[in-house]
Amino acid sequence: MDNRPDSISGIREKVKIGAIFESFFNESSDLSGKWTRFRGADFDNIVKDKTKLIDKFPDGELIILWQADLGEGHAAPAIYNGKVYILDYLEEEQADALRCFSLISGEELWQRKYKVHVKRNHGMSRTVPAINENFIVTIGPKGHVMCSNPQNGDFIWGIDLVKTYQTEIPFWYTGQCPLIDNNIAVIAPGGKSLLIGVDCASGEIVWQTPNPDKWQMSHSSIMPMTLNGKRMYVYAAIGGIVGVSASGPDIGKILWKTTDFNPSVVAPSPLIFDDGKIFMTAGYGAGSILFKVAETNGEYSVSMLQKFKPKEGLASEQQTPIFHKGYVFGILPKDAGTLRNQFVCCKPNDFMNILWTSGKSERFGLGPYIIADGKFFILNDDGTLTIAKVSTKEFITLDKKRILQGHDAWGPIAIADGKMLIRDSKQMVCIDIQDYGKK
Repeated sequence: MDNRPDSISGIREKVKIGAIFESFFNESSDLSGKWTRFRGADFDNIVKDKTKLIDKFPDGELIILWQADLGEGHAAPAIYNGKVYILDYLEEEQADALRCFSLISGEELWQRKYKVHVKRNHGMSRTVPAINENFIVTIGPKGHVMCSNPQNGDFIWGIDLVKTYQTEIPFWYTGQCPLIDNNIAVIAPGGKSLLIGVDCASGEIVWQTPNPDKWQMSHSSIMPMTLNGKRMYVYAAIGGIVGVSASGPDIGKILWKTTDFNPSVVAPSPLIFDDGKIFMTAGYGAGSILFKVAETNGEYSVSMLQKFKPKEGLASEQQTPIFHKGYVFGILPKDAGTLRNQFVCCKPNDFMNILWTSGKSERFGLGPYIIADGKFFILNDDGTLTIAKVSTKEFITLDKKRILQGHDAWGPIAIADGKMLIRDSKQMVCIDIQDYGKK
């Protein structure tokens, strides 16, 4: 009688995924830059286009191209051909909303949304959409998967993971970012099915991975891997790490798994190397592991190479480290002893040997970092953006400036067409980082 949501009364809330659409503005663009999903098209958090970017911020006030107010959270955008897509949570409307903006003007073009009650728990939204020419897939805080047409916002299908798969949503809501692979949406529900593949055009479940161990959804995202020509999906669930066939007649089959690393909270995603090695880390004292997957005559085995605590080597609480030109870069967590919160470098064959650090005067928080045009762009919790030279010898700061005025600037960075999108807990901004003096 007091209009509380059904979920508070103990009755599962009836959510009509994609039920509401609003169109605000039409705009076309000839831009072709793309940032298509969490960690980019190649899953490595490295921008590949050749656009020259700034080494230093311009004198005086930095001109922000545009900014948009968001619901409290850490969700981050995808970029596709001059449009920006972010799954926001609108607190006043109590709705998940896929919002589409113009990359150049910041005009909001449309919203595709649905009502769902989400209580504030250090933010609500946390995921990055996956997009291609015909489909955009999102996962909301309470596990509502939605597929839409990115051109016009038309709703295609939706899945309630809790209702359909008995998914147990993590304490800080869904952090897993979806994956589109050959027009199949790949999701890790946990519960009844560890992983599923969904046809983006029809919403049909085309394959499912059994979950006999009843592993649960983590905040981590699925990463692809190829070993001896065999494609697979690697997922760090609450329960263990698994490799699932991504191709062939056995698609969806569990190929290997390990329970040697099983913290209760997992936010970073697996970092995968070409030789079958996988690095996995987590926060809250869990530390890290390096293990190797081997294949012999179609049979897979897992061997542990390194396992250590945060004070002993590379670890991370929230962000996934970057592998670039034979080296791995990351920010140590606050429980890493004297090197806490420093940006560090190591080799992928020995994560316990830190080659260099950013030093005591250059410490960072839980915020994201990305490589573009031979530079690190590192966002601190308070919205300060640091530009540093990509070097395997030492940490070289080029410039830094506070861009955002809020806090908890944790959402992943997106870059396309010389434009950078960053956010804090309540606002997203677009800045022009293209260096027009360089060719």
